[in-house]
Amino acid sequence: MTDALLQVSRLPGVTEACDEARKAVDRLRGHRMLRRKSVEVSTESLLRGARASAELEGASAHLEEVRSGKASHPLVQGALRISQELGSLVGTWQVAPPQVLARLHVLGARDAVDSALLGRPRESGTPAPAEVSARLSGLTSLLTAPSTAPAVVVGAIVHGEIMALRPFGSADGLVARAAERLTLISRGLDPKALVAPEIGHAELDYDDALKAYLTGTPEGVAVWIRHCASAIVVGARDSQAICEAMQRG
Repeated sequence: MTDALLQVSRLPGVTEACDEARKAVDRLRGHRMLRRKSVEVSTESLLRGARASAELEGASAHLEEVRSGKASHPLVQGALRISQELGSLVGTWQVAPPQVLARLHVLGARDAVDSALLGRPRESGTPAPAEVSARLSGLTSLLTAPSTAPAVVVGAIVHGEIMALRPFGSADGLVARAAERLTLISRGLDPKALVAPEIGHAELDYDDALKAYLTGTPEGVAVWIRHCASAIVVGARDSQAICEAMQRG
């Protein structure tokens, strides 16, 4: 059987970008503060990632508001709920991705849409629901099949496909970015959830990179994957800074 994701990883510049991302994560994982503070770093990273993901969805909040629970925007609250439950979804993500996507939408959009729409595929819009269903089925097959592709590539494709399909019609960005992070955790790049690629997405040219992916061309897909790799590098550096701040006390 052809390893389709591995073929994608051979697009121009992708191997080098994935190597750089892995090196950045490995440097972070070697920080001595993580010997006794990994839980605290993970918690802070998830919180900061939630804030960045909500901001990309158009819901801004100061970090201290998010940390204190005073941020009132429903999508900020949704991003926080996702971050709090992410660890418990890793095992299910590996065997039943559609179930997890539905749960992520329930968490992310709970206060933003009618309860009857939570976790349910949209019934109208573009792409057509039938196409969305078919492509999500294909994505599930890719995710549950054996692959030697780098976690960065798999996470980028997951993220890009969900953004392209907008399967729920609300809070899809929160779902997509959480799915990418789940992939990085479950595929061993960042098993302790120390890195917030959402921060990198917010700092880099997210919209332009996504537009490149949506072209469907090999060149556009490569641009997107390289962007996702760079976002991981930024997230790793942010967590490195968290470690340094903890070390200084």
